Amino acid sequence: MSISSTGQTSNALAGDLGQISKLRNSASTDPRAAIKEASKQFEAIFMQQMLKGMRDANATMSPGMLDNSGTKLGTEMLDQQFSKEMTGRAGGLAELIEKQLQRQIGDPLATMASEAAANPAQPEPARKSFLSRVFSRDTETAAAQKPISLQGREKQVDFLKRHEDAAKAAEASSGIPATFMMAQAAHESGWGRREIRNADGSTSHNVFGIKAGPGWTGKTTDVTTTEVIGGQARKVTARFRAYSSYEESFKDYANMMKNNPRYAKVVENSESAQGFAKGLQRAGYATDPQYADKLTKMINTTLRLQRATA
Repeated sequence: MSISSTGQTSNALAGDLGQISKLRNSASTDPRAAIKEASKQFEAIFMQQMLKGMRDANATMSPGMLDNSGTKLGTEMLDQQFSKEMTGRAGGLAELIEKQLQRQIGDPLATMASEAAANPAQPEPARKSFLSRVFSRDTETAAAQKPISLQGREKQVDFLKRHEDAAKAAEASSGIPATFMMAQAAHESGWGRREIRNADGSTSHNVFGIKAGPGWTGKTTDVTTTEVIGGQARKVTARFRAYSSYEESFKDYANMMKNNPRYAKVVENSESAQGFAKGLQRAGYATDPQYADKLTKMINTTLRLQRATA
């Protein structure tokens, strides 16, 4: 137990899991206060690590003869309380973090109110939307939380249903969310309208736009495509892989993501839509400099369509 500068006692240690749980629960009813408290928690953790680093450096230079596991535990608890007492001051790190969170998510009260008005029959998604953006690693971004109309999107819905089973099988083998793969297939093929065709006009089933390199021994097809070379969009003829079915296309894509070292970071960053899209762009999957932004938007659209048809 410690005595705060205001004279009030406090039994809660900085970073206490119980306090974090309470913070999660209060976020839906008082978002502003939750952001403020979360910022203080971040600052407290930072201050605690700084104190620990200072103590470790001092211990290295002059180790104490009486140091043992008990004294170390007491020191750690003392550092936790010191860090808590030093947080939340005007102009401090917590204030900067709070302002940054407010800029990133906007006015949480206004956001929750607008979402509730748009979908009064389902208030829970509005509460989950705020929590997922602030406290969780939900793969859905803020844009994907907004409702979407299905009017005029019949072909898009049909595209997702057509490839759902193949995408789920590819997810099981690669670890990449099926939604992300279906969204990329939709982006590469224009929701199936711009599929790569064989010379006879039949589909190659290559919905991911995967080119046929020197090591590819399967079927191929040559098509004219647009590549960004030296910052300029140019028409070039390239050789692409051809498959016997869409299932084969998804399977080959999953194998490439899983087994090619070039895309190892893509699989690691597939917990979020933006991380997945940026990972593909950094790995050189496409030459379009806006590829990550475009794919992230497509993933958001796909997530909204799936929610609307669930």
